[in-house]
Amino acid sequence: MITTLLAAEGVAKLGAAVGAGLAAIGAGIGIGRIGGSAMDAMARQPEVISKLMTNMIIAAALIEGVALFAAVIAFMCL
Repeated sequence: MITTLLAAEGVAKLGAAVGAGLAAIGAGIGIGRIGGSAMDAMARQPEVISKLMTNMIIAAALIEGVALFAAVIAFMCL
């Protein structure tokens, strides 16, 4: 009985860690794609750098917010 409860608690902690790790990896991939696409766009049209920079920062902030929310939910599952 007690070993089953301890095993379930261990699996819950492992799941929370995996969930938080996947959220961090997803955010890193998303921000990397934003940065790469922004650099391509800046190379093609240098006159739109200010608009592009603003939109890039907003998109990166939204991705970070979603990743933080996912990590918080993963740790709340403990």
